Amino acid sequence: MTWRPVLARTVALRHDRVRDTDLLLLPERVVVLHGRAGGVLRLCDGSRAVPEIVAVLSAAFPGAPVAAEVPEFLSALRKEGWLR
Repeated sequence: MTWRPVLARTVALRHDRVRDTDLLLLPERVVVLHGRAGGVLRLCDGSRAVPEIVAVLSAAFPGAPVAAEVPEFLSALRKEGWLR
């Protein structure tokens, strides 16, 4: 079965306008996201498989190492329990 990542129920993605950065809000914890991590996670809505997310990002950022970095990033978040 193909994994279609989505944020875990206890996790929320928010943008902090004061700091102009994206945050993951977890129970009793806040994770500050860097770079384009928030944009990647906004694509994780359960409707797209990882290859589809990579394709969208590859089209938006030609030449970026999306195919190597995005699956690794998503897998790391899955291991933390932030994605399901």
